[in-house]
Amino acid sequence: MYKQEGIRKKHLATLEKIKENLEKLNEKIDVLIELRKVNEKELQKFPDSSLDVITLLNLPDHLRKTAVAICRNGRATAEEIADQTNRARAMESSYLNQLVIMGYLKKQRKGKKTCFYVERGNES
Repeated sequence: MYKQEGIRKKHLATLEKIKENLEKLNEKIDVLIELRKVNEKELQKFPDSSLDVITLLNLPDHLRKTAVAICRNGRATAEEIADQTNRARAMESSYLNQLVIMGYLKKQRKGKKTCFYVERGNES
């Protein structure tokens, strides 16, 4: 009886790991679907974008969510990104600055606000 309970617990743990992996895979597929929705003309305008699909998929989940939000907006402040991701502004600011340090984003100060953006081709 105790042996069967131990086996059942091992099976449940294995199933839980499978479930977690499937959820991560679903999140990555959602990113691909979202990127696929981007207009083909927009992609052709900016062939040198540093945030391509492979790059996004290789980012940690928390940074990917921020990167996808900035790709949707083009240019945005940490506050605007936080509104989309439902995370704290300070957290998004940290994530955006990490992406700047990694070389994926650029930032530009305008008055008291800082805008983050993906540098594409001839954009400055």
